[in-house]
Amino acid sequence: MTSRPTISFAKFAAPKKGSVFVFAADGGGLGEAAKASDPAGALTRAFPVADFSGKLASSAEVLAPEGTSVDRLVAIGAGKVSSLDDNAWLKLGGAVAASLRKATEVAVILDLPELQPDGRQAASLAAGILLRSYSFDKYKTRKDKEDGQSDRKTGKPARVTIHCADPAAAKKAFAGEEAVVDGVLLARDLVNEPANALGPVEFAERVKALETLGVEVEILTEKEMKKLGMGSLLGVAQGSPRGARLAVMRWNGGKAKDAPVAFIGKGVTFDTGGNSMKPASGMEDMKGDMGGAAAVTGLIHALAARKAKANAIGVIGLVENAVDGHAQRPGDIVTSMSGQTIEVLNTDAEGRLVLADVLWYANDRFKPKFMINLATLTGAIMVALGQHYAGLFSNNDELAGRLFGAGQASQERLWRMPLGPEYDKLIDSKNADMKNIGGRYGGAIVAAQFLQRFVKDTPWAHLDIAGTAMGAPSSEVNQSWGSGFGVRLLDRLVRDHYEG
Repeated sequence: MTSRPTISFAKFAAPKKGSVFVFAADGGGLGEAAKASDPAGALTRAFPVADFSGKLASSAEVLAPEGTSVDRLVAIGAGKVSSLDDNAWLKLGGAVAASLRKATEVAVILDLPELQPDGRQAASLAAGILLRSYSFDKYKTRKDKEDGQSDRKTGKPARVTIHCADPAAAKKAFAGEEAVVDGVLLARDLVNEPANALGPVEFAERVKALETLGVEVEILTEKEMKKLGMGSLLGVAQGSPRGARLAVMRWNGGKAKDAPVAFIGKGVTFDTGGNSMKPASGMEDMKGDMGGAAAVTGLIHALAARKAKANAIGVIGLVENAVDGHAQRPGDIVTSMSGQTIEVLNTDAEGRLVLADVLWYANDRFKPKFMINLATLTGAIMVALGQHYAGLFSNNDELAGRLFGAGQASQERLWRMPLGPEYDKLIDSKNADMKNIGGRYGGAIVAAQFLQRFVKDTPWAHLDIAGTAMGAPSSEVNQSWGSGFGVRLLDRLVRDHYEG
């Protein structure tokens, strides 16, 4: 894997070596500490030549600058100082990481005209550096000579020192931010892994590793799930020799008597579509059909690592939807843990069959305050929203509002979609209690209506992350195929509303 930069914080001092990054406000203005790092004014002279105006996340650099012994001076545009929020600092950290190149000794001078960012902003900057630096290259064995990052992939990590007004406060704030970053990177790793290396059993083993953080982990096998009556989930798994697992994660950081908050993830480690087989073109992307389970795992990691003062449950259903002589057939009828029967008209609408039993199990066993499930569930949500928003469906306006706000704050954005009896009747079946697909239109809504039949009256939200968890557009803080979408969003939700 790419060498991860190390981050430290220090008081302002003029660096003597390596690469030095400073920030320029809109119009190219520099703070006093930035000017001290460029005594000959090399950057100021370079700005007009480079047509650099300080636009957010833009950059200009000078190599071997006059008047100093450092290797490079790089100015990163900060835009309008009055508009800088935590997400802007995250993006600025990404801009720094994008310009690191082969540098191993890096100083970041964190000041601007009329602003010395506080510890939280310094921590957001550092988090952005780590998020952007991620690359999934563990299976590459040859060094690419033309890759500007190749030395870092095989050599020493960059040592980044952030010079700021209050290093102690920055270090304290970064401890929490780094815990969340680690959760995002774990989710990215899981989504990026090939399916031959990460099946249900291997995924469950990754979950067990959370025990080192104090998470209680329980893994159920097919035998236990059969006793519980999880015919809906097990029906999806029956075509694969790799088995199925249900992973339960418990973080007990709140008061003992407080009901937990619950997060449920779809974990289809590879989805052929089963007998309703997908087209060959693009099927390789179905290694990422466990993006919901990855996000839940990353979230519980984040909450435990930062010792969140909340009781949180993560439950993920892990299956492989394969096709062989034992695979589920269109027209089969299965009985879910709830006792409701389902006519499986399309074996490629399998994620909802997995989630039906996992939602019922989590609700019945843990009696949570709410349940939020995440799933790469439908291509229809991408038709509706593209790949910049995930779909939000909910039976509870307060929970939906809080999720929407957390999405805006974290920039892992959501858009609420409708639910209603008109859509629900589309999944009524003549042969069973329900069928797993509706008609041609409103596919994402129909899938959500299906899930709602397994949550009773518990406040619940369904996040359809098919367009945002894998293959999403690159951003200032993510260049990876697997984005880790949902970890920062849900951590923000818990942080803002559910910690004691």
